[in-house]
Amino acid sequence: MDRVVRLAQLLRTPVVGGDGEVVGRLADVIVRLRGRDYPLVTGLVARVGGREVFLPAEQVADLDAEQITLASPRVDLRHFERREGEVLLRSDVLGHRVIDVADVELVRAYDIELEQRLDRWVLTCLDTRRPPHLWGRLRGRAARPDWRDWKSFEPLIGHARSARVRGPFARLGRLKPADLADLLEEASRTESREILQTVHADPELEADVFEELERDSQTRLLGERSDAEIAQVLARMRADDAADALNDLPQSRREPVLDALPAGQRTKVLTLMGFNPSSAGGLMALDVLAMPGGSTVAEALRAAGEARALQAQALTSVYLAGEEQRLLGVVTLVELLQADPAASLDDVADRDPVRAGPDTDVEDIALLMTDYNLLTVPVVDDEDRILGIITVDDVLDAVIPEDWRRREPAPHPAHRTEEPGPEPAPHDMPPTS
Repeated sequence: MDRVVRLAQLLRTPVVGGDGEVVGRLADVIVRLRGRDYPLVTGLVARVGGREVFLPAEQVADLDAEQITLASPRVDLRHFERREGEVLLRSDVLGHRVIDVADVELVRAYDIELEQRLDRWVLTCLDTRRPPHLWGRLRGRAARPDWRDWKSFEPLIGHARSARVRGPFARLGRLKPADLADLLEEASRTESREILQTVHADPELEADVFEELERDSQTRLLGERSDAEIAQVLARMRADDAADALNDLPQSRREPVLDALPAGQRTKVLTLMGFNPSSAGGLMALDVLAMPGGSTVAEALRAAGEARALQAQALTSVYLAGEEQRLLGVVTLVELLQADPAASLDDVADRDPVRAGPDTDVEDIALLMTDYNLLTVPVVDDEDRILGIITVDDVLDAVIPEDWRRREPAPHPAHRTEEPGPEPAPHDMPPTS
């Protein structure tokens, strides 16, 4: 039968040599992360005569809360030095916060469960329930552990050299940009740095996450980067979001960041910065799917399918444009799908679409969208030339009150864990110190 021990019970447990003599006490447990599989215990750290020494896993005959028994009386007394990729459970996980991937929140690991499987020990569970305070214990309140499968979490272990071992995305790759943004806003400076290191491996995801951040968090996290690094993020963000982010930076940093942007993005950002941020011009996206009059439904659908650079929200409608991009009409994607592919856009489009000027207030845009059940509104100049479009998500972001954003989010579904995959062949154990 598989045995289970808890780290809190093991710490400071006597370490007994093969001859029955106590040689020291347990200071920590070393594991190696193995991707989707449970972390493998590769050794122990024992305090022997005032120094910490390494005990390889194969030297441990028995792991028990009463005593830890070694297979040999001999112990290598060289001072323990952590090796790259090693994770120390007491130092790096116990008492530290981890990411609960299922519930998208940061929780603290109050205890760790180790399970013996055949002749090896693996980390299987974390206890994330806070134990009662002293007064609660004096009143007889018993701690009720909340043991959860290790695969429900992404560890924030604060040890940069193990990040490569964990992989570029690990469990965080399953989260949506808005979820990652929520985590960053809750995280400490050290925790947010590690989350961003993971997200940075996918530049497009990184840009999406920064778009979802609250303005103060976005400014703080961008401000910790160099001008060139900020420009790399802004270059991949939607131009309207990039313009807002740039406006929130200190004045002394705006011009260097602008100069580091690619020419195309720089032109878009400068255009948008010329408008009031809370007006239609300041909120609009500049990339629009516009087709000339006389185009067919099939051509419009083909153009929508190939417009991979446009945000999905902007592709809910196709606009008809005449000379100098003057607005002639609009047709929704659903109407195009239901129309005869050979039909002309002139025959299926609304030839008098709702529109707004660049100085229109966002509240008025919200009313237009509500009154006419619109997902997008084109922004035009005095001569009806298309300047851009406003999407409903940008309007909601601008009009939702700040205190609503701080409300408790809706609960997530019940806890989920990954299906365990096949256990990989064991790697070589780390050499003794």
